[in-house]
Amino acid sequence: MTISLLAFDADDTLWHNESYFRFTEDRFCELLAPFAEADHLGERLLATERRNVDLYGYGAKGFMLSLIETALEITEHRVPGATLAEVLRLGKEILAQPVEVLDGVVETIESLGGSHRMIVITKGDLIHQESKAARSGLAEHFELVEVVSEKDEATYRRVFERVGVAPESVCMIGNSVKSDVLPALALGSYAVHVPYEITWAMERAERPDDHPRCAAITNLRELPAALSRWT
Repeated sequence: MTISLLAFDADDTLWHNESYFRFTEDRFCELLAPFAEADHLGERLLATERRNVDLYGYGAKGFMLSLIETALEITEHRVPGATLAEVLRLGKEILAQPVEVLDGVVETIESLGGSHRMIVITKGDLIHQESKAARSGLAEHFELVEVVSEKDEATYRRVFERVGVAPESVCMIGNSVKSDVLPALALGSYAVHVPYEITWAMERAERPDDHPRCAAITNLRELPAALSRWT
């Protein structure tokens, strides 16, 4: 088989992301400690995020709104204004974080650029994701950076059609089994899972390790070797 197109996830595949969200969640739990235990706050926040994702989408702005909503619910609308102001500041801090490219990404992208077409397919806020792609210094290596509201079979099919490549000739590379691996395999593409140190609860799923078109690596430097097994 010939894999002609490599489609990369962005957050926690090309650069750090989830660690900033977890730091913010920990700080949020500290701020709301007078009202609830950290474990309970985490559960309530996750429930709020699940409820809101179809409305707000993915990314820092929706996360910030879910933090505020959770704070209001937990405190029965008695949360101090200063606490809400700090939550807003923390959310803006996520948006302003420098883009820290993950180890092994630059050299791997550069080495594969001569033999494969490459694109990025990422979920999240459009402005924030486009900004991170530009600030990462990686955008010039990709012919397309597509920011989508959801990653599913229909989305992948639409993007692959847009660049004129059959799903069977695409390999999707990312840290999320739920969003990067399973939909790509269902569409007939290949998938390489590169786990990140933290996985958001809403992205957890069982990896199909026995699938002939699925591979797992620990660092993006291992991607060329993983691709060679299929080509």
